[in-house]
Amino acid sequence: MAADDDGDVFEITDFTTASEWERFIARVEEILHEWKLVNCEPKPPAKKGDYANGVWKEKSEELSFADFKFCMTHIWLKQPQEDDRKTSVERETAENETEEEEQADKTATVFLDLQSMNNDFPSRAHCICRWFGLQEFVTLMPVVNEETIDTESRIKLLMSSVSIALSNAGCSVPVFAQIQQRWQKLYIGTCIMPGATVEFKMVSLKKIPYQYNHLTGLLDAFKSKLGYAVERRPPVFVTVRFMYVLQDWINSPWTQSLPDLSSSFDEEVGCSSFEQLPFGACDDPVTQLHLSCTWPCLSEEIIVESQFYTDLNPLQAPHWSVRVQMADDPQCLLGEYLEAFLQLCKRKESWDQVIGNLQVEEETEKTSDISQALQKLTEPSVPYNLPAFGSYMTQAAARHDITPKHLPLSQDVLNQIIFFLFPDASKAAKVAKERDEEETKSGKEEQEITTAPHGNVKELPKQLKSAPFGSLLHRLSVCLCVINENYSGLHAVGQVWQEFLLELRYRWDYSYIIYEIERGPPNLGTCLLYQKLQMLNCCIERKIKREQLHKGYTGEPDSPLSSLRDKITGSTAAHNSSISQLGDKGEVKTVDSSGPKTNPKKAQSFDSSSEDEFFECEEENDTVKEKDSQSEIEKESLEQSETEMEAVDESAIENETADQSVDSEKEEKVKGSSAINSKTEDDAVSLTSESSFKDSLTHNPEGRLAPHGELKLLYTGEQMYIPVTQEPAPMTEDMLDEHAEVLAKLGTSTEGAQLRARMQSACLLSDMESFKAANPGCALEDFVRWYSPRDWIEDEVEGEDVQTVIKGHLSQRMEIPGNMWVEVWQTARPVPARRQKRLFDDTKEAEKVLHFLSSLQPADVVLHLLPVLIHAAILKVMENEDQELPVLQQLLDKLCSKASTVTRSPAQDVRSYDELIRMISHAEIVIARNQSLRSKFTASLLDRTDAESELRHFVNSILKNSEVPVRGGPQGPAGSIIHKLFSAAQKASNMALDEDSAQEKEKDREFQKYEQTFPDFPRPSAREYILRTVIPRPAPYSKPLPQRMHCVLCDNDFRLAGAFSSDSVFQ
Repeated sequence: MAADDDGDVFEITDFTTASEWERFIARVEEILHEWKLVNCEPKPPAKKGDYANGVWKEKSEELSFADFKFCMTHIWLKQPQEDDRKTSVERETAENETEEEEQADKTATVFLDLQSMNNDFPSRAHCICRWFGLQEFVTLMPVVNEETIDTESRIKLLMSSVSIALSNAGCSVPVFAQIQQRWQKLYIGTCIMPGATVEFKMVSLKKIPYQYNHLTGLLDAFKSKLGYAVERRPPVFVTVRFMYVLQDWINSPWTQSLPDLSSSFDEEVGCSSFEQLPFGACDDPVTQLHLSCTWPCLSEEIIVESQFYTDLNPLQAPHWSVRVQMADDPQCLLGEYLEAFLQLCKRKESWDQVIGNLQVEEETEKTSDISQALQKLTEPSVPYNLPAFGSYMTQAAARHDITPKHLPLSQDVLNQIIFFLFPDASKAAKVAKERDEEETKSGKEEQEITTAPHGNVKELPKQLKSAPFGSLLHRLSVCLCVINENYSGLHAVGQVWQEFLLELRYRWDYSYIIYEIERGPPNLGTCLLYQKLQMLNCCIERKIKREQLHKGYTGEPDSPLSSLRDKITGSTAAHNSSISQLGDKGEVKTVDSSGPKTNPKKAQSFDSSSEDEFFECEEENDTVKEKDSQSEIEKESLEQSETEMEAVDESAIENETADQSVDSEKEEKVKGSSAINSKTEDDAVSLTSESSFKDSLTHNPEGRLAPHGELKLLYTGEQMYIPVTQEPAPMTEDMLDEHAEVLAKLGTSTEGAQLRARMQSACLLSDMESFKAANPGCALEDFVRWYSPRDWIEDEVEGEDVQTVIKGHLSQRMEIPGNMWVEVWQTARPVPARRQKRLFDDTKEAEKVLHFLSSLQPADVVLHLLPVLIHAAILKVMENEDQELPVLQQLLDKLCSKASTVTRSPAQDVRSYDELIRMISHAEIVIARNQSLRSKFTASLLDRTDAESELRHFVNSILKNSEVPVRGGPQGPAGSIIHKLFSAAQKASNMALDEDSAQEKEKDREFQKYEQTFPDFPRPSAREYILRTVIPRPAPYSKPLPQRMHCVLCDNDFRLAGAFSSDSVFQ
């Protein structure tokens, strides 16, 4: 009984619950509806070249079949009318029936694509598009690379599920599933349409079967796949493409020059010296040339290709196309050198750590002598001249002792570098060097402009914040970049940098001008390092003038005052114009003339560089006592020697002497006369005190430059003279930032504002004291009329005799109580410029510059030199650019814009320079490829001289496009050159020698009958066949549908991709 009860127990299966298989099919249908791939209108066939040059789009979704994850991707070619496409579901209900009838008569998109011959061999497209010729399809691929669909049961289950989903959704877009390993690129697919289906199948083998190694065997395989015999079978149309590879460039040599064994760079390719950056690729960037010969749409009845015979001669192919294979990452010299130099920014060592182990202790005598240099600080007033630090160095190229076995650079190479950086260092060839440098520099600039036609060449120095081309800093950056790559890296760079600093110290100590630096104050449009060198040059110039003035004052015969006049630049008119323009601004300003000015200063010793050369005039009486013993003629020569103008007429000097004598006579009259106020204008407002006015009359005029036109002093009526003023102190951008920061830290309090005004009015005070010294009896109004004419307002007033009288007064801002000009004027004393405290201490500033340079770490030095090096690299690129290459022109425009932004950035970033160097390397690669192609496709190989323009256009097209058609095929200009290149390579591979025409004529006629046994072209490296036909399938009474099979035959790949259509109604 219990057994019967157990037999009655049964399990109930609920078939209403969806399985994993059903959920997968439902998800596929849902995605197809979301992508609107249901009931779509047929698309027209793509135009010629759309597959390669058109825009392809794709979108993806993930889905799962149980625990197996797939990625479903829709890929399609975008068409202009795509946005206006609508599905029949969105149509109005009344027009549905008519639309469906019209759509039924239309040919499906898949059939149109299979029959279209416009894009048989696209140069750039998806592999499914290339093998099946489709413009829209969907792919199903495993998400994880390790998961594969490699069994027959999995493949059938997946394809059956896809077929059900397509049939349920009514989607006519083909769906492909990737099977086997991903690297094999094997796809099978299906497409279901009303009344027809298309099956997509693929076969891939590593070796080509013997019976299918030619067109005859492939035709047999294609016909056997169609599967039935028809009495009158329609012909099969064949499109054939053979690809020939050229690897040996016999007619074009290596573009990079061979190393020069006689130079110090005997092992470096493309770099012969440290004077210029290398450029170009070490190896040929063009590795191969692929020639594709195409025979389109040939009937199987008129073409024969078998094991023993072929009609497919490349010289008879109607269509040729060329594809050039470039090196993936060619080794380019400029980019490699820049990248290696940029890597130094990441080094954390100091110069002591880098080159400290190379230096040895100097001799005991030199150490003791250098220690005595501290006497400069403790005993400045010694009766003899103290030697400078540079006197311990014998010459610029050998200043310290280093062990020879540790030297990265030999002494000869180091001498060459020093003479390259400082051409005037060689005394024997100084004149010749300067002349050669000027010619070379001018020649380089002309070559730069003529050989680099880019529009940004002239504007590049204004865009970048670097240093002028050919300057000392430009040479130094190029030299260090080359030395870093070709020698011991940072050790060699450190050796050159230390030698460079020693040379600067030597030039400062011995007062040698740095000729490779632009004269004048620091140019704020250049990099900071160049501004520092300009500042050092200014200090050297001031030091030279001060020492020459000292010799003139002490009466030394070896440096007369007359020799100084030849070195002074400028003119009185230019000085007046500069002063009037600066004064018009009406603020506290420094007077900057158009040319450099010499500060007249009084020195006490030759080598004294401290401020004891200048002394403050505490009392006005000291000024009179000091000058009473001098004659008028000596005073005239001294005053003239202190000016900074290039030439002053002798008549002006005589007038000045006469005026000085007249002034001395009138001073005595003014002291005891009270009628002097009647000579001035009655309504003129004087803001000076009476004591200050009287004090200004108690000294003789000093520091006069020239009369100021016809202007007279308001109170005395005497001629107004332009004083000799101190030149304003030049400043670099970091000094300006520090000065602005100090002024900002003073705050807004009353004391801070007064201190800020006092700091800003130092130059104004100096000019007022110089003006008072040159014009005894002057008032603030006189100074304003010269210094700031806009603050002197003249009005026309009717006088007592009803005559118009011009009266002047100060501007409103000058009459404000507590005006700074008034306060400075009241504190100013009549002291000439040569006896004032120096506004610019050249000794202090020079030591600050040298300390700044010596305190830079290796990474800092490289970062400061990078803007100059980038400038030199861009000029090198422009020098080698091709004006006819639009791609390169656009790249250079972006490069210049990026470089301008990076070099002018306040915070220098290494990553920004890394991006710049990559852009420069890319431009170098493009230029190297262009040069390589032009060296291969030369005009000398042309049969016609009038085809050079077409040849240049062909080369430019290769650089822009992946594949370029050869106009005229083998008969065109480019085709004839390609034929010659292949023929030369074949002769070289078969060791055939060219013979002279004269020798050929002398040959025996019977010997001439023996022609060469090797062809002009090698064996094709790849062959592709596309077989097409339209036949009824699967039965003779079925609807005729297109059939297609794509065959690829390579050395390691044999692939057949077939699309076989079947009628699903009449089977």
